[in-house]
Amino acid sequence: MDLEKLASELAGREPGLMDAKRRYAVLVPLVERPEGLSLLYEVRAASLRRQPGEVCFPGGRIEGAESPVECALRETWEELGIPAEDIRVLGQLDFIAHRANFIMYPVLGVVDARAARRLTVNPAEVGETFFVPLSYLREHPPLEYNYTLTPTAPEPFPYELIGIPRDYRWQPGIEYVPVYPWREHTIWGLTGRITRHLVSLLEGRP
Repeated sequence: MDLEKLASELAGREPGLMDAKRRYAVLVPLVERPEGLSLLYEVRAASLRRQPGEVCFPGGRIEGAESPVECALRETWEELGIPAEDIRVLGQLDFIAHRANFIMYPVLGVVDARAARRLTVNPAEVGETFFVPLSYLREHPPLEYNYTLTPTAPEPFPYELIGIPRDYRWQPGIEYVPVYPWREHTIWGLTGRITRHLVSLLEGRP
């Protein structure tokens, strides 16, 4: 084994999430409006097979050698018709390592107010859009819920080979679900988590 070659490859490699099958990126779009700086949200089209009618940020699966930023900008153009030149990328927020073996990278950006007023919504993906002022989100903390994720070993499972009893106490997980009610919409799930994370950063909390 050539350890020097291995060390060289590792030196130029960016660590990822082990066993991750997919990578996604979303744009977290800030827009200056009369009511103040606001977040732009989408409602997924009712015709979509997965999560129809749910609130989300523009985004999708990272393709090929795309960076998260490139993916977020491309998806925003495809879904909302906002070109990359009308978005000022501020940076990347904390990524989410999801239990379904994928990573989601939120990219924070400021959308030109004029571009936000002339959205061209792709009806195959987006049902509608709406804005929520950051001041509202900061003044109204989310409703907080959580539920337990209980591991279940498949049958057959090599308990004897591993050397553990059949009643082995697997470590459970916890899924946190922040919920932001906003008029006729509800922001929750991964979108709620990203929203909460951004608000925490704005308030100086990690």
